[in-house]
Amino acid sequence: MKNVKMLATILALTNVLLFTISANGVAAEEDDWQFVVEPYLQATNIGGDTNMGRAVGADVDVDFGDILEKLEGAFMISGSAFHKSGWGVLVDYGYMKLESDSSGSGVVDAEVRQGVLEAFIAKQVPLEQGLLEVYTGIRWWDNDIDVTVDPAALPGSVNLSVHEDWVDPVIGAQFKMPLSDKFVGFLRGDVGGFGIVSDFTALVSVGFQYRFTDMISLDVRYKALWVDYETGTAGTSDYYSYNT
Repeated sequence: MKNVKMLATILALTNVLLFTISANGVAAEEDDWQFVVEPYLQATNIGGDTNMGRAVGADVDVDFGDILEKLEGAFMISGSAFHKSGWGVLVDYGYMKLESDSSGSGVVDAEVRQGVLEAFIAKQVPLEQGLLEVYTGIRWWDNDIDVTVDPAALPGSVNLSVHEDWVDPVIGAQFKMPLSDKFVGFLRGDVGGFGIVSDFTALVSVGFQYRFTDMISLDVRYKALWVDYETGTAGTSDYYSYNT
């Protein structure tokens, strides 16, 4: 069970993004459009379970220190473009590569590469106090996992590999409320999947933005992201699940 949990932990390392810090947000106006671009950093915790082929997962509880220790590279950026009519687009992309080596029994070597892309069409609705952005679009998950396992842990299995990607439809909304001349509060939520591809995916986010100038701002947000995805037949080599 210890070896299986080690494998499950490595497979799930990039599944849930729980705390996001966005910095150096740059906004610019061009004619009738307003653009925002934000590269960001994040501290991540993970909870859930995962399965790959005959490697049956266990409960996963991974803190930011474990992820940071195994992190080989990451790239994260978000952006938006809104027309004065209120229509616009929201885009977010996050990518992480993780590697883990072990000289003991169980997982000998593992490499995980995961990208998550969100692309939405949105409509801004001015309110008496604040602004509501209603959106719909897709959340695309792209997972590449390569694992070498000690045969003592999984008899007959030495190399395990998953190259899995899927697209979930998503609907949601974000509420922005000015708190002062420089502070803006955020509350966002969405839901998707609906059994079309994954059984379920959802997001809840809360935070604030501090505006240094019209061009530069700092965002600090807490974000919880869920997904429940399954493909193949349990107990066979083509089985893969994410439930975190």
